[in-house]
Amino acid sequence: MVRVMATGVFDLLHPGHLFFLNEARKLGDELVVVVARDQTARRLKHEPYVPEHIRREMVEALKPVDRAVLGSTTDIYQTVVEERPDVIALGYDQRFDEKEVERECERRGVRVRVVRLGPLTHDELATRRIVEHILQRARAGPGEGAG
Repeated sequence: MVRVMATGVFDLLHPGHLFFLNEARKLGDELVVVVARDQTARRLKHEPYVPEHIRREMVEALKPVDRAVLGSTTDIYQTVVEERPDVIALGYDQRFDEKEVERECERRGVRVRVVRLGPLTHDELATRRIVEHILQRARAGPGEGAG
């Protein structure tokens, strides 16, 4: 059995997230998703719109996901050591170096293959763009720019 691990914030679920998780699932037999804790999301991206426990539940409900767990608040590799994946799938925009992740996992006794997945061909539905569209429409007022 090949266990695949994918990670992310998954704040406002969108088609890019589903694409990423479907592609990650194709790499093995089981997909475990590590959902970033609120404090990690704040540090890496932004204040999350959805609390971590709800984001975890939503991700776990997605068809390609076998299990979703909350990540560590102190050490991003702790969950890797606990879950012992065979493959770690990285999204196209995640700021990790594949070889460095492999080296650090091996140093901690977990031999993994790290795979960088490509983007969905239309990225206009990424979380930050969805929020920008909502704000733009709110500034335009009722009936304006709702196209």
